[in-house]
Amino acid sequence: MNTPKMEAAIKRFSEVGIIPVVVLNDAKDAEPLGQALMEGGLPAAEVTFRTDAAEESIRIMAEKFPDMLVGAGTVLTIDQAERAVAAGAKFIVSPGFDPEIVQFCLDRDIPVCPGVQTPSEVIQAYKFGLDHVKFFPAENSGGLAMIKAVGAAFPNMKFMPTGGISASNVTEYLENSKIFCCGGSWMVKGDMIKAGEFDKIKEKVAEAAAIVKKVRG
Repeated sequence: MNTPKMEAAIKRFSEVGIIPVVVLNDAKDAEPLGQALMEGGLPAAEVTFRTDAAEESIRIMAEKFPDMLVGAGTVLTIDQAERAVAAGAKFIVSPGFDPEIVQFCLDRDIPVCPGVQTPSEVIQAYKFGLDHVKFFPAENSGGLAMIKAVGAAFPNMKFMPTGGISASNVTEYLENSKIFCCGGSWMVKGDMIKAGEFDKIKEKVAEAAAIVKKVRG
């Protein structure tokens, strides 16, 4: 059963609609990127925990933008989850289903969205009381057709497809009732961040936010 904290996080995910999946190699880019996300209309960031700058980047975003839904993605260990939460992460996302990470988060009332691909993994999520999960890698795993097929057996389960989501296909995903939000990186590509093209990022974020508004009002 979801706690009030988990319910609140799910509500925020659903409202934002598209969660920018961010790879930051230098923490100095965290604040201008956060500003671009906020001003562009997607006040959220899943900061992937696969770079040395991830922990500090989360800390900066969480401090500078308290209203932003900042979390950690690609979390593979409990140690990473602990460090991310200590830095200010408001949610944890993992690429696959790790029972230990899920239990760690549930024990501490930390919103968690583990990755799934198969019915067996969805059943695991159910056993832990979860009804919102990540579907990854979405396009490579059958995309929306796969989500519909698997989701049909689990009427209460909602999915956050991530991987291969773009401006060209995100509308189709968001229109489906099984999708509570999508994860995407097309508006925050690494080369744009490295080049300091935060105005360009803001424009692309605004375009993505407009898609969400058009689909969901």
